[in-house]
Amino acid sequence: LTRYLEDGAVPIDNNWVENQIRPWALGRSNWLFAGSLRSGQRAAAVMTLIQSAKLNGHDPYAYLKDVLTRLPTQKNNVIGELLPHNWTSAVISKV
Repeated sequence: LTRYLEDGAVPIDNNWVENQIRPWALGRSNWLFAGSLRSGQRAAAVMTLIQSAKLNGHDPYAYLKDVLTRLPTQKNNVIGELLPHNWTSAVISKV
């Protein structure tokens, strides 16, 4: 409250920040029961891909669906094409 009173440009609430961290805060208690260390590591890897896709401006669902479809047939030397910062959808949208 003191910071808000000193600088009128500062918003009085932090709802935007709270909304951004809510999924992670709610998930913390659920992640305690991932089943095993290996399951927790897999969940962390998937969440990292989802967040990376969001940060690169991709729809996480479309990204994961495309990557998981292409992954079994992708050659090892071009696997980097499936990373979020290099990814382009294999599906061409109809206009």
